[in-house]
This record gives sequence, C-alpha cells and structure tokens, in this order.
Amino acid sequence: MENPTITVIFTLFISLTAMNMTKAERCTSVDKSHVIPTTPLVIFLEKVQEAALQSYGHKGFDPKLYVDMSLKHNLSLTVEAFNKLSRSLNGSISAHDLDVFIGKYLGVVDEDLVYVEPVDYVAEPEGFLPKVKNSEVRTWALEVHSLWKNLSRKVSDKVLEKPEFYTLLPLKNPVIIPGSRFREVYYWDSYWVIRGLLASKMYETAKGIVTNLFSLIDQFGYVLNGSRAYYSNRSQPPVLAAMIVEIYNRTGDLDLVKGSLPALLKEYHFWNSGVHKVTIQDAQGSNHSLSRYYAMWNKPRPESSTIDGETASKLPNICGKKQLYRDLASAAESGWDFSSRWMRNQSDLTTTSTTSILPVDLNAFLLKMELDIAFLANLVGESSIVAHFTEASQNRQKAMNCILWNTEMGQWLDYWLGNSNTSEDIYKWEDLHQNKKSFASNFVPLWAELLNSDDITTQKVVQSLKSSGLIQPAGIAMTLSNTGQQWDFPNGWPPLQHIIIEGLSRSGLEEARALAEDIAVRWIRTNYVAYKKTGAMHEKYDVTKCGAYGGGGEYVPQTGFGWANGVVLALLEEFGWPEDLKIDCY
Repeated sequence: MENPTITVIFTLFISLTAMNMTKAERCTSVDKSHVIPTTPLVIFLEKVQEAALQSYGHKGFDPKLYVDMSLKHNLSLTVEAFNKLSRSLNGSISAHDLDVFIGKYLGVVDEDLVYVEPVDYVAEPEGFLPKVKNSEVRTWALEVHSLWKNLSRKVSDKVLEKPEFYTLLPLKNPVIIPGSRFREVYYWDSYWVIRGLLASKMYETAKGIVTNLFSLIDQFGYVLNGSRAYYSNRSQPPVLAAMIVEIYNRTGDLDLVKGSLPALLKEYHFWNSGVHKVTIQDAQGSNHSLSRYYAMWNKPRPESSTIDGETASKLPNICGKKQLYRDLASAAESGWDFSSRWMRNQSDLTTTSTTSILPVDLNAFLLKMELDIAFLANLVGESSIVAHFTEASQNRQKAMNCILWNTEMGQWLDYWLGNSNTSEDIYKWEDLHQNKKSFASNFVPLWAELLNSDDITTQKVVQSLKSSGLIQPAGIAMTLSNTGQQWDFPNGWPPLQHIIIEGLSRSGLEEARALAEDIAVRWIRTNYVAYKKTGAMHEKYDVTKCGAYGGGGEYVPQTGFGWANGVVLALLEEFGWPEDLKIDCY
C-alpha cells in the first residue's frame, strides 16, 4: 500500500534531517543570515505606517492597519507620489495630506477578504451538543455557533487578479478569521476554530482550512504565522497534524489523510533542522535533539514596526537591536507575544530572549505531531513513516524527560541555553538553567499524552497544577507575573485552557478528569457572563474574576473571536451542561 510519491519525499526528508545544525549566527551590523526577505510592498507600507504615526499621533493608532492596506495603482507610481508629499522640518506629513494620499492611492482594509456564506452552515445542526441540557446555555451555544457566519470570508477576486497589489496571500478556499483587527487566517488559531467547526458539524469548512494551510507549506515549506506577506519569516505552534487527526476522526476521510502526509513531512523538517534544532547533552553524557522557536528575521515586525522600533531604541547598538527584533518575532512565532516567560528581566521587554530557550510547549506540540503522523501514516499503509515517527516520538519523550522534566516541581520546565560547550554547538545540561517558574505551558505535555499510563507521575503533575497558583476563579492564568504583557497574569487564553483541560481529561485518572471538568465549568461560565455583558466573545479573559475579559499588550482587546468560540463549543460538546447547574457567576 505504500505510495511511491510519499516514499520519495520521505527519503528526501530523512536525508535532510541528518544534516548538521546550522551554526549559531554571529551578530554583525551586516548580518543577513537566517533572514527571509519581505516584499517591496510591505517595505513601502511600513513607511506609510511610520508617517501615519507622525501625522496622527499615538491615540487610537494601530500599526497593523497600514500594512494591511492595498494599492490602487502600481507600486512605483504610488511610491513616487508618496515621496512628493510636502514634509515639515522634522519630516512629518500633515494629517490632511496623508489622508488625501491614502484615499487616492491605497485601498481600505477589508476589501481583500470578502464575506462568504459557509456552505455547510445550518442554524441548528442535527445532533448539536447533545450533553447540553440547560436551555439557557443551549441558546447561548447556538449564538456562538452562529458566529461562524460572521467570521467566514474568502479571498477577493481582486487579490487573485493582482496579487502584487496586496499583502494578503491568495488562498483557494473560504476561511474563518479570528475577528476584529485579525482579518486573515492564523495558524494555531485554526486548530481551535476547527475544533469548534467540528462541534458545529461544519466538516467542509474545516477541510477547506487545512487545504489552505497545505498550500502555504507547498509555497514556503511551513505554515506561516498568518496569511500575509509580512508573516513569511515565521511560523506558529505546529498543530496541523492534530487538525487532520480531528477531522479524520469525525469524517473518516482517507483522501485527506493521504494528501496531508507530504505537507506534514515538510513541516516536520522545518521544525527539526537548521536553527530550530538544538542538540543538548544530558547529565549522563547522552545527546538529545529538541526544538526552539526561531524567526528568520532581524528587523522590526512589519505589523508592529513602529512599536518594535520604539522598544529597541532603548538598546545602544545595532547588534543588540537585531537580536531583540529576532527574539520579538520568535515570541510571536510561539504565539505568546509577549510574556515574562521569554524575558531575562520580567519588567523589561528588551530582555526578551526567546531563541535562547528550549520551550516545553513547542516540544510537546512536536511530540504530538510525531504521534499524529505515525497514526495517519498507519491509516494509509505507509509503514516506513510509521516506524520512523514512532521512534522519533520515543526519542523526544526521552529528551523531554531528561532535559525538561523536574521531579521536585512535578512539571516540565523551559530550559535556558547557556553557551555551548563544544565547537559542534552541543549544549551541556545544567539544573540551574531550568526555569523554575510555573507557566501554563509547563502542562502542555499532558495534551501530548507524554505520561501515557504512568498514573503516579500524572498524579504528581495534577497535584503540581493544583498547588501552582495558576488555577484561578475563572480559568488558568498563563503565568504568575503581572507585567502588563498580555500573555502574563491575570490573563487566560482559550488555547491553553483547552489543551490542559483535554490533557487532564484524557489521562484516565479520576482526579484529573474531575479537575478538567472543574476548570471547564469556570471557563465556560466566564465566557457566558462576559458575552451577556458585552455581546461578544473575547480573545482572552481575566481569570481572576468571572465575566471579565483580558487586557494588556500592544493592542486593544479584540472580539469575535475564532478560538474563543471554538474552545467553548468543544468544551460543551465534551462536558455538556446539566439542567440544574447555574451558568451565572456565583
């Protein structure tokens, strides 16, 4: 049953992964290593963004708005007109002149993606959330289900006709956007969107989303952070294989499984070679391979160019600024942008050092990817792939337990890379480099079923989570540090709630299942109460109080919201809601 095309790709993949890790970059003022260039359009729109900040001021300013604009005329004509605008002594353009220029030469955001009715949406799907017995909760769940219609888009024909006029990447199938300022597809958001779509019985829409992601891998070799040209220098947490498994479990679609394997092998190579791959020697002298986040970029992120420039202005030299830009973009690749988790000094964003950390969550996602690829390959008879990825998963489990596991804390811990001890860039493990702080990400290995049937260690992890301080009245906090960054206390984010709840629930321990249900009730309740107060689902919530949405970070809180909707629907499908259980805050 082995497919010859997949076998060839697999053989190529094996030979590539055997290559040595690229040497760590030297920081010089002309360093261009590990950088994927952006497009001339993005570079120009960054200049418009900078001019807009000077002209309009900080109040209500969103830098992303400007790099999402499109051209009405060709780029050279537009640049010429922009360069001819009158400027004051400090180089700024009057707000009026910039308004006129934008109106004449640039297209408004939202015209590149247009509304489309999902083909498989029905107001009340057959068999929808059978475990939800409470009529109040069912009515709300149907309203959340109806939000898929609001968030459904397709790429405009204009983008397909003149792609060079847009930063949006042309995708073939309709998409579900997160909402508000996020007007395009995002990688890891899509996993929880799909979990919600499956609860809503919207299987075709879910398949269309993963097919779009395959096309990004075909073009770039990995799934981009989001479907814009300015995201081409980084990915996001790798959960595509998990999407395929979930869709297959509902639909039994073997054609989708077969078609997914070449893309998944390419993506796996991206995360396990070059700058993402790190070799580390444990206390017994054995070498292990683990992965890290590492954006291929050393300039301000275009969608936040003015903000990153301002942050880096506190650093004295070009070398330090370039490294900070890479670490900020790498934190965006992690999805946790931004958090004290990545900072050497939690009160100073300029100490962000994401590329110097072996993160628990990324390696747990990759472990799950290895297990998922083995599962999918087995379905279609690709036995050599099954064997390879089974072995890879065993190696990663061993590596995570040797390098990241901390027995005293009962958690897996992020590991800070010191200087490598050899010319081959092999790092030597030292206990003092484990980050002994409790983060929600420390518990992601539960989701990857790292413990399998090890009930004693599972019990230890459950006790550790209970005593960590992360479990709050309305869900799980991301960290215990209140820094004002949006991935820090008191914020709780939908994906981590779901990952930890599902990991606990799957473990088989009664105590873990009870804790999962308790956290799920807290999370569903706070989403419901916030929805009733504000009329919206939110991207994040303040877990210290029921019904409060989150804040902090570099943009105003967003509503919509793709992954919040998906997590609530998936949790209601799993746990239901009894008729007599109160839904309002106590």
